[in-house]
Amino acid sequence: MEIKILDKGFVRFIEMLGDDMSAVQAARVSYGKGLTNIKRDRKLLFYLIEHDHHTPFEHIVFKFHVKTPIFVMRQWIRHRISSVNERSGRYTEFNEDWYIPEKIRTDDNVNLQGSNFSSDEKLNSEGVRKIEESIERSFEEYRKLREMGVAKELARIVLPVSMYTEFYWTLNARSLMNFLNLRADGHAQFEIREYAKAIAKIFEEKCPNTYEAFLKFYYKGNILKGAE
Repeated sequence: MEIKILDKGFVRFIEMLGDDMSAVQAARVSYGKGLTNIKRDRKLLFYLIEHDHHTPFEHIVFKFHVKTPIFVMRQWIRHRISSVNERSGRYTEFNEDWYIPEKIRTDDNVNLQGSNFSSDEKLNSEGVRKIEESIERSFEEYRKLREMGVAKELARIVLPVSMYTEFYWTLNARSLMNFLNLRADGHAQFEIREYAKAIAKIFEEKCPNTYEAFLKFYYKGNILKGAE
Protein backbone atom coordinates (compact mmCIF):
# COMPACT_ATOMS: atom_id res chain seq x y z
CA MET A 1 0.00 0.00 0.00
CA GLU A 2 1.52 3.29 -1.11
CA ILE A 3 0.12 6.83 -0.97
CA LYS A 4 1.74 9.61 -3.01
CA ILE A 5 2.41 12.84 -1.11
CA LEU A 6 3.38 16.34 -2.36
CA ASP A 7 5.22 16.31 -5.70
CA LYS A 8 7.58 13.35 -5.24
CA GLY A 9 7.00 11.95 -1.75
CA PHE A 10 5.19 8.86 -0.52
CA VAL A 11 4.15 6.80 2.48
CA ARG A 12 4.36 3.02 2.07
CA PHE A 13 2.91 0.53 4.51
CA ILE A 14 5.49 -2.23 4.95
CA GLU A 15 4.19 -4.54 7.68
CA MET A 16 2.62 -4.69 11.11
CA LEU A 17 2.55 -6.78 14.26
CA GLY A 18 -0.92 -7.39 15.69
CA ASP A 19 -4.29 -5.80 14.98
CA ASP A 20 -7.24 -4.26 16.83
CA MET A 21 -7.67 -7.31 19.01
CA SER A 22 -4.04 -7.30 20.15
CA ALA A 23 -4.88 -4.35 22.41
CA VAL A 24 -7.92 -6.17 23.83
CA GLN A 25 -5.87 -9.29 24.43
CA ALA A 26 -3.17 -7.30 26.23
CA ALA A 27 -5.74 -5.54 28.42
CA ARG A 28 -7.56 -8.72 29.46
CA VAL A 29 -4.41 -10.40 30.69
CA SER A 30 -4.75 -8.19 33.78
CA TYR A 31 -7.59 -10.50 34.80
CA GLY A 32 -6.01 -13.67 33.47
CA LYS A 33 -8.42 -13.71 30.51
CA GLY A 34 -8.26 -13.34 26.74
CA LEU A 35 -10.51 -12.61 23.78
CA THR A 36 -14.23 -13.38 24.02
CA ASN A 37 -16.45 -12.36 21.09
CA ILE A 38 -16.41 -9.53 18.57
CA LYS A 39 -19.10 -7.45 20.29
CA ARG A 40 -17.57 -7.60 23.78
CA ASP A 41 -14.03 -7.18 22.51
CA ARG A 42 -14.95 -4.11 20.47
CA LYS A 43 -16.77 -2.62 23.47
CA LEU A 44 -13.66 -3.07 25.62
CA LEU A 45 -11.44 -1.51 22.95
CA PHE A 46 -13.62 1.61 22.91
CA TYR A 47 -13.63 1.68 26.72
CA LEU A 48 -9.84 1.60 26.81
CA ILE A 49 -9.45 4.65 24.61
CA GLU A 50 -12.35 6.56 26.16
CA HIS A 51 -10.80 6.20 29.62
CA ASP A 52 -7.18 6.80 28.55
CA HIS A 53 -5.96 3.23 29.04
CA HIS A 54 -3.48 3.43 26.18
CA THR A 55 -0.68 1.02 27.07
CA PRO A 56 -2.49 -2.01 25.50
CA PHE A 57 -2.20 -0.25 22.12
CA GLU A 58 1.57 -0.49 22.36
CA HIS A 59 1.11 -4.12 21.29
CA ILE A 60 0.08 -3.03 17.78
CA VAL A 61 3.19 -2.10 15.78
CA PHE A 62 3.42 -0.48 12.33
CA LYS A 63 6.35 -0.18 9.94
CA PHE A 64 6.35 2.47 7.18
CA HIS A 65 8.70 3.54 4.40
CA VAL A 66 8.54 7.31 3.94
CA LYS A 67 9.98 9.69 1.36
CA THR A 68 9.77 13.32 2.46
CA PRO A 69 11.66 16.63 2.25
CA ILE A 70 14.38 17.01 4.87
CA PHE A 71 12.62 19.91 6.60
CA VAL A 72 9.58 17.67 7.13
CA MET A 73 11.84 14.91 8.42
CA ARG A 74 13.26 17.30 11.02
CA GLN A 75 9.74 17.88 12.38
CA TRP A 76 8.91 14.17 12.16
CA ILE A 77 11.93 13.10 14.20
CA ARG A 78 10.63 15.05 17.20
CA HIS A 79 8.27 12.10 17.73
CA ARG A 80 10.90 10.14 19.62
CA ILE A 81 8.98 7.04 20.71
CA SER A 82 9.64 5.20 17.46
CA SER A 83 12.50 3.59 15.57
CA VAL A 84 13.98 5.43 12.58
CA ASN A 85 16.60 4.54 9.99
CA GLU A 86 17.24 7.24 7.38
CA ARG A 87 19.05 7.29 4.06
CA SER A 88 22.55 8.71 4.52
CA GLY A 89 24.00 11.58 2.52
CA ARG A 90 27.44 10.34 3.58
CA TYR A 91 27.08 7.04 1.73
CA THR A 92 24.79 7.97 -1.17
CA GLU A 93 24.84 10.91 -3.56
CA PHE A 94 21.92 13.25 -3.78
CA ASN A 95 20.27 13.54 -7.18
CA GLU A 96 17.91 16.15 -8.63
CA ASP A 97 15.18 15.21 -6.19
CA TRP A 98 13.77 18.16 -4.29
CA TYR A 99 10.42 19.57 -3.24
CA ILE A 100 8.90 22.57 -5.00
CA PRO A 101 5.64 23.92 -3.51
CA GLU A 102 2.73 24.54 -5.85
CA LYS A 103 1.89 27.85 -4.19
CA ILE A 104 3.46 30.39 -1.88
CA ARG A 105 2.20 30.70 1.68
CA THR A 106 2.27 33.91 3.70
CA ASP A 107 2.38 34.44 7.47
CA ASP A 108 -0.85 33.93 9.39
CA ASN A 109 -1.28 36.97 11.62
CA VAL A 110 -3.63 35.09 13.97
CA ASN A 111 -1.87 31.73 14.27
CA LEU A 112 1.74 32.83 14.57
CA GLN A 113 2.93 29.27 13.92
CA GLY A 114 0.86 28.99 10.76
CA SER A 115 0.65 30.24 7.19
CA ASN A 116 -1.96 30.77 4.49
CA PHE A 117 -1.92 29.96 0.79
CA SER A 118 -1.59 33.11 -1.29
CA SER A 119 -4.16 34.03 -3.94
CA ASP A 120 -1.73 36.55 -5.46
CA GLU A 121 -0.80 35.04 -8.84
CA LYS A 122 2.27 37.25 -9.23
CA LEU A 123 3.58 36.35 -5.79
CA ASN A 124 2.96 32.66 -6.43
CA SER A 125 4.71 32.73 -9.79
CA GLU A 126 7.73 34.76 -8.68
CA GLY A 127 8.03 33.12 -5.28
CA VAL A 128 7.99 29.55 -6.62
CA ARG A 129 10.44 30.56 -9.36
CA LYS A 130 12.90 32.02 -6.84
CA ILE A 131 12.67 28.91 -4.65
CA GLU A 132 13.32 26.64 -7.63
CA GLU A 133 16.22 28.73 -8.94
CA SER A 134 17.87 28.82 -5.52
CA ILE A 135 17.65 25.05 -5.14
CA GLU A 136 19.02 24.48 -8.64
CA ARG A 137 22.02 26.72 -7.91
CA SER A 138 22.73 24.87 -4.68
CA PHE A 139 22.52 21.51 -6.41
CA GLU A 140 24.84 22.71 -9.17
CA GLU A 141 27.45 23.66 -6.55
CA TYR A 142 27.01 20.23 -4.94
CA ARG A 143 27.58 18.57 -8.30
CA LYS A 144 30.72 20.66 -8.93
CA LEU A 145 32.12 19.83 -5.49
CA ARG A 146 31.64 16.13 -6.16
CA GLU A 147 33.37 16.45 -9.54
CA MET A 148 36.31 18.12 -7.74
CA GLY A 149 36.58 15.08 -5.50
CA VAL A 150 35.00 16.54 -2.36
CA ALA A 151 33.59 13.78 -0.17
CA LYS A 152 29.84 13.24 -0.17
CA GLU A 153 29.65 13.90 3.57
CA LEU A 154 31.11 17.39 3.07
CA ALA A 155 29.70 18.34 -0.32
CA ARG A 156 26.15 17.86 0.97
CA ILE A 157 26.41 20.85 3.32
CA VAL A 158 25.56 23.23 0.46
CA LEU A 159 22.22 21.53 -0.17
CA PRO A 160 18.91 22.96 1.13
CA VAL A 161 16.41 21.23 3.42
CA SER A 162 14.03 20.93 0.46
CA MET A 163 15.99 17.86 -0.73
CA TYR A 164 14.09 14.58 -0.37
CA THR A 165 15.19 11.92 2.07
CA GLU A 166 13.84 8.44 2.83
CA PHE A 167 13.49 6.53 6.08
CA TYR A 168 11.87 3.53 7.71
CA TRP A 169 9.62 4.37 10.63
CA THR A 170 8.46 1.75 13.15
CA LEU A 171 6.15 2.64 16.02
CA ASN A 172 3.26 1.32 18.08
CA ALA A 173 -0.35 2.43 17.74
CA ARG A 174 -0.19 4.53 20.89
CA SER A 175 2.64 6.61 19.45
CA LEU A 176 0.91 6.72 16.09
CA MET A 177 -2.19 8.23 17.68
CA ASN A 178 -0.03 10.85 19.38
CA PHE A 179 1.56 11.68 16.01
CA LEU A 180 -1.87 12.14 14.43
CA ASN A 181 -3.09 14.32 17.29
CA LEU A 182 -0.21 16.73 16.70
CA ARG A 183 0.35 16.54 12.95
CA ALA A 184 -3.14 15.93 11.53
CA ASP A 185 -4.14 19.32 12.84
CA GLY A 186 -4.55 22.77 11.33
CA HIS A 187 -1.74 24.14 13.52
CA ALA A 188 0.79 21.77 11.93
CA GLN A 189 2.70 22.76 8.80
CA PHE A 190 0.89 21.93 5.56
CA GLU A 191 3.48 19.46 4.27
CA ILE A 192 3.61 17.25 7.35
CA ARG A 193 -0.20 17.40 7.60
CA GLU A 194 -0.37 15.76 4.18
CA TYR A 195 1.80 12.91 5.44
CA ALA A 196 -0.27 12.62 8.62
CA LYS A 197 -3.45 12.25 6.58
CA ALA A 198 -1.85 9.41 4.62
CA ILE A 199 -0.75 7.69 7.83
CA ALA A 200 -4.32 8.04 9.12
CA LYS A 201 -5.72 6.33 6.00
CA ILE A 202 -3.44 3.35 6.54
CA PHE A 203 -4.25 3.27 10.26
CA GLU A 204 -7.98 3.25 9.47
CA GLU A 205 -7.60 0.39 6.99
CA LYS A 206 -5.42 -1.79 9.23
CA CYS A 207 -7.08 -1.08 12.60
CA PRO A 208 -10.61 0.17 11.84
CA ASN A 209 -11.96 -0.27 15.38
CA THR A 210 -9.04 1.46 17.04
CA TYR A 211 -9.20 4.27 14.49
CA GLU A 212 -12.92 4.77 15.06
CA ALA A 213 -12.46 4.88 18.83
CA PHE A 214 -9.48 7.22 18.43
CA LEU A 215 -11.56 9.73 16.45
CA LYS A 216 -14.47 9.48 18.86
CA PHE A 217 -12.66 9.79 22.18
CA TYR A 218 -9.02 10.82 21.81
CA TYR A 219 -8.38 12.78 18.63
CA LYS A 220 -7.82 16.48 19.36
CA GLY A 221 -7.10 17.76 15.86
CA ASN A 222 -9.37 19.29 13.24
CA ILE A 223 -8.30 17.60 10.01
CA LEU A 224 -9.40 13.97 10.12
CA LYS A 225 -13.02 14.81 10.93
CA GLY A 226 -13.28 17.00 7.85
CA ALA A 227 -13.12 20.33 9.65
CA GLU A 228 -9.82 21.75 8.43
